[in-house]
Amino acid sequence: MLARVALAAIIASAPVAHSRVVSADPVDNTPHVLDGIVNAIALVGGTVVVGGSFSEVSDAGRTYTLRRANLFAYDLATGRILRGFAPSVAGPVYGLAAGDHGTVYVGGAFPGVNNVGARALARINVADGQLVDGFMPRIDGGMVTAVVRNGSRLYVGGDFVRPRVALAGLDAATGVADPGFAVTPGEPLTPRVKVQALALSGGRLAVDGSFTTLGGRSRPQLGLIDVSGPVARVADWRTEVYAQRCAEAFPSYVRGLDFAPDGRSFVVVTTGGPKGRMCDTATRFETYAAGPDVRPTWTNATGGDSLYAVAVTGSAVYVGGHQRWLDNPQGRDSAGPGAVPREGIGAIHPRTGKALAWNPGRERGIGVKAFLAHKTGLLVGSDTTRLGREYHARIGMFPLP
Repeated sequence: MLARVALAAIIASAPVAHSRVVSADPVDNTPHVLDGIVNAIALVGGTVVVGGSFSEVSDAGRTYTLRRANLFAYDLATGRILRGFAPSVAGPVYGLAAGDHGTVYVGGAFPGVNNVGARALARINVADGQLVDGFMPRIDGGMVTAVVRNGSRLYVGGDFVRPRVALAGLDAATGVADPGFAVTPGEPLTPRVKVQALALSGGRLAVDGSFTTLGGRSRPQLGLIDVSGPVARVADWRTEVYAQRCAEAFPSYVRGLDFAPDGRSFVVVTTGGPKGRMCDTATRFETYAAGPDVRPTWTNATGGDSLYAVAVTGSAVYVGGHQRWLDNPQGRDSAGPGAVPREGIGAIHPRTGKALAWNPGRERGIGVKAFLAHKTGLLVGSDTTRLGREYHARIGMFPLP
């Protein structure tokens, strides 16, 4: 058990590099989410904003309980829940991104916030939980699953149909659709196209989901978009590896993704069932490779268990889901030769692709749905109550030693 950690001011949107692996011993002062699941985490200054599907939270010592409708916030340094931040979000939250001026962008499957219409995407003041005036994105026809901000631009993905299908660039202040962003995912593997995850580094936006084309160009479940200029363009980067099939129940199986702090590589994690190939894996790709079939730098397989979330810090690639093993390419819902136990959470060497010794353990449940690396550690959001062999209900943090 570790006590509270001191921290300086944090810029949440900047890539975070760690020189070492985080401790396997969680801090003691994180609050608890008492039901449901945590799907997303954002850091606004020194405030942690947590989103998901839940109704109650408590302080670290479980001395009091507060009602919170799918969104709450607490102080990173002390763990103190912000009592003035209690917006009523009328549905699950799936994506969060820090805004400027003490605000947070909230994406999900909800018709409104605080009994005010704000379908699927809202901008909220962290100081008082109220909607920010003037932000009117007009998302319609589905949910928002992922949100990333790049200065004055906001990128959102999901299964919505307006203002564009499944993927949109917006003005971060007004929510108005960016006319220079017209890259549309298409030809889905599922009944309707859905973007699962977004990640941004420099001028590259990584996108994964149930599509097989981006902007009319073949991009099976994964692609890169150059957003460095006024007009977004699909990058000359394509991989064939996710054109392979997994179990019939998972026609699309890509899930989380994250860039390395230097932006030169990124890692994708998948579900898919115990079929081998790219199912249930973490895979590194090089960002500035080019061509019709970019090959992975490495792949680490769980042997049949889903991975949903990934965070790349330079010293480690943290992966989470409901996995039992890593280093298990020959496992088929079993421990194959060389498999190492990594219950619910693990870390991979960013260069070799092999499991690191870090092994705090986590009650498996559905799995880790959210990571957030920051200057003093790694935040973890899930649906279970045991993290690092201690009680940390659905939200916890591993500090840098």
